[in-house]
Parts: sequence; structure tokens; C-alpha cells
Amino acid sequence: MRKDYLWAVAIAVVAIAASVRPGLADGLADTEAYINEVTAPVTVWNGPTTGPKAVGKKLVVWVSEDQRNGGARGVADGIDAAAKIIGWQTRGIDGQGSVNMRAEGIAQAVALHADAIVLDGIDAAEQASAIEPAVKAGIKIIGWHAGPKPGPMPQFDLFTNITTDPLAVAKAAASYAVVRSGGKAGAIVFTDSAYAIAIAKSNAMADVIRACSGCTLLEIEDTPLGDASNRMPALTTSLLQRFGAKWTYALSINDLTFDFMAPSLQAAGIAGNAAPYAISAGDGSGPAFQRIRNGEYQIATVAEPLHLHGWQIVDELNRAFAGAPPSGFVAPPHLFIKANIERDGGAHDEYDPENGYQNAYRQIWGK
Repeated sequence: MRKDYLWAVAIAVVAIAASVRPGLADGLADTEAYINEVTAPVTVWNGPTTGPKAVGKKLVVWVSEDQRNGGARGVADGIDAAAKIIGWQTRGIDGQGSVNMRAEGIAQAVALHADAIVLDGIDAAEQASAIEPAVKAGIKIIGWHAGPKPGPMPQFDLFTNITTDPLAVAKAAASYAVVRSGGKAGAIVFTDSAYAIAIAKSNAMADVIRACSGCTLLEIEDTPLGDASNRMPALTTSLLQRFGAKWTYALSINDLTFDFMAPSLQAAGIAGNAAPYAISAGDGSGPAFQRIRNGEYQIATVAEPLHLHGWQIVDELNRAFAGAPPSGFVAPPHLFIKANIERDGGAHDEYDPENGYQNAYRQIWGK
């Protein structure tokens, strides 16, 4: 299967290279090699292999930014699954895309006397005042996408923040636009300034496009993910009217953007396999996988291993309870395109690496 996969990717890269101007082809060689790297099957576990054995029973409460967001929902599912294995209880609270409801959710977790709170897609800076009572109560705090980079966030008393490196994710997404366009992409980048991690990703994608001499950064659009269903249809129509054929690539910090872009493109008479080509720098939602597989209004997503991240969150909390430091593990980016959509969980519309991570964590915990 690996040979078949590599052959498919090789054909795709050759096709891309054939469309590149002769002088530009040499300049894109490194980028093409990088795309091959981030689309290759994930078969080797490069995460932790040692750590504390499972501590006693704990109550972990995850407070989600918005369970309509496939990323936050996938991580919560991973937390619930891993907690059952290690012997803990979990409770989930949905912030429903509201700042106030997220704050109330954190307060509710404190009232439940949780042993740990997971900020599931919640920006730690946004909820700094809500986190304080939890810290004073001795509750362990951990985040997923709680800040712009992975690792501990001592300024907010977070044991660690779990995420694929947003700059690496952004590089993979924007680099694919550069390579696929032959270095001539006309890109609009979609972001949500409510989240530091979103700004980090969109800025990095914009930098990749700016660094491509033949590419054009048409616009950076700041629109809230929580209101994508209301805003994206009209915004898409407006951008089509403003930029027309110049707009060839849509780069977003989340697949959710494209859930509500497609109907407007279709209404404008644009075919699903035509420009603007949609590429997401996270998180790898079910609808995104289906669009890529069917060649309908999305060509790529840099999916995050959401269930793996959920298992990692449980492992990191186990380390925190045991008085051990964070593992330091950061999952590398993985780009899904049509050529590799059936590998690494893609056949089931999710990114679930074929690297045996669940067995690795079970062995660490003694489970």
C-alpha cells in the first residue's frame, strides 16, 4: 500500500511540476519535497514511550469552545476514550461559541470540584479571569489550542498547551497552494482574531504567499468562526465580485469556513473542482474529508490528530498529577489531499495516525 501511495503522490507532484515555468521549477523543488514529506503515511510513533503509571481516579472536565467545531469535538471524544482506559471520569461542557458561556463553563467545572479542567479550543488569554479561581482551588489546567504555540503557559498557569505547531500547519497549507499553482497563487486568507492561534496561523500563511514572487496575497479576511454560517455566504459573494478570476486559492485557519462557502460558489456557477481552491490549516473535519475525496469545493486540509491529542491530554494530566514535567511531544503536521485521503483514518473522515499511539499510551500507563 505504501508503494501505491507514493506512486500516486509522485504522479501528483510530476503533474504540478509540469505546469511550473522552467525558471521557477528549481525554486519550488524544496517546497515540492516538503509537500511529499507532509503527505506521506504516518506509520512511526515518535511520541513518548515512558512516563508515570496511571494515578488514582480523577474527574476531568473539558470545557469546549464550541462543539459545532469538529476540532474541539474530536479532541473531546479522544479525552473521553482515553479517560475510560486510564480509569478516570469525564464531564463535558459546551461553550456554544459564546465568551460568556465559556466563562460559565469553567466556573461550573470549579463548582464540580474537578481535578482537572481542559480548555478545549478556548483561548487562555480570553478566559484568564475565569481560570484564576480554578488555579486557587488546586485544579490542574491544560489546554488544546489555548494559545499560539505548544508547551507550558505559565502566565496562565496551564500545565501545557496541546496543538500541532500552528506555524508548521500554516506552512504546509500555504506551501501546497504555492506548489499546486506553479508559484502563481492569488490567495485570500481567512482568520478569526478572537484566537491567538488563529492569528499565528493566518500570519504564517500570508508570509508564505508573500515569499512567493509570482503569488499574490489578495486579502486577509477576519471573520468569526462562531458566526461562519451567517457571514460566509455573503462574504464569499462579495469577494467573488471584488476579485473575480484573480482569486484562485482560499486559505483558512479552519475547515468550518468552507462549510458555508461552497453554497455561494455553487450559486455563482463555479464548479466544485474549479478555482478558488480551498485549503485549510486545520482541523480536518468530516465534511472537509468528504469534500476532498469528492473533489467538491476543497482540495486539502492540514488535519490535526484530534483523538491522539485527546489521548495526549490525558497522558499530560497524568504526568501533572504525578508531579512529572510535560512530555514535550508535538505531533507533526499532516496534509491530506485526494491522493492520500484513504490513509491514516481518512477513509473514516478523520485523521487518526497509523502509528500505534493508543498502545504506546496504554503501555506508559500500565493499562
